[in-house]
Amino acid sequence: MRREARVDASAAAAAALLVGLVACGGEAEIEQPTPLFGEVPIEYPLHMWDQDMEGETLLRVRVSDIGMVDSVEVLQSSGYASFDSAAVAGADNLRFTPARRDGERIAVWAEVPVFFSKRPRPDTLGVRNPMGGA
Repeated sequence: MRREARVDASAAAAAALLVGLVACGGEAEIEQPTPLFGEVPIEYPLHMWDQDMEGETLLRVRVSDIGMVDSVEVLQSSGYASFDSAAVAGADNLRFTPARRDGERIAVWAEVPVFFSKRPRPDTLGVRNPMGGA
């Protein structure tokens, strides 16, 4: 059995990806990026798996204008360096359709929670809008 934190793109696609790009005044609306793959494995650290440890790491990722993740930050630690490191390493493999404003591709920041659990979750990865929108 593979030990991995699953990345569920359906949950991510349903949530808003926009971070800090809410228009102030008359700026054009942004077409948000969406995940390209149904699941992207993020390795569950073996020693954490063996100890039945679980946790969630909240990442902030920068989705480039070509849909690749080019920067990753830990916004909220799981409390375990092993989970945080695995989440950061796995985030590099995430791919998205690029965000667009007025038809032009743009880079945006997004929050990505990564869940490390041995039990299945319907929202194993969701991308949230920290600005409070849906």
